Amino acid sequence: MNKYQYKVQGVDYEVEIEEVEGNIAKVNVNGIPFEVELQQPINAAKHPTIVKPKVEAPKPVAAAPVAAAPAAAQPAAAAGAGNPVKAPLPGTITSINVKVGDTVAVGDTVVVLEAMKMQNNIEAEYAGTVTSITVGAGESVMEGAVLLTIG
Repeated sequence: MNKYQYKVQGVDYEVEIEEVEGNIAKVNVNGIPFEVELQQPINAAKHPTIVKPKVEAPKPVAAAPVAAAPAAAQPAAAAGAGNPVKAPLPGTITSINVKVGDTVAVGDTVVVLEAMKMQNNIEAEYAGTVTSITVGAGESVMEGAVLLTIG
């Protein structure tokens, strides 16, 4: 697996190339998986294809009650039960206006995301209780990344 570090318009990206088959590359950008279609297949003689054995996905487990904990203590991959609030575009988290256990209404600003020198208010699309926060202030996120979950 090849790892690369890039900086695009001041935002750091860590790119891991997992596998290349023909003109499809499986990559992870800041931990988010993507399948990238190449304009031309890479010469197989120069770049051998890495084949990984298929691993069965873990079966879902019922969520235990979530204790109130600081957002920094929760790993980025953790997600609470409920509806995810996702980043509409790539950017940097400038503030998180809620904490786990807070009750939010539809339209409440829960996160502020800076993208292209503009502050974007990310609003709750659902009413409920914040069950998890998966990002921290100052963290760079990609489009579609789960910011928090409302149950």
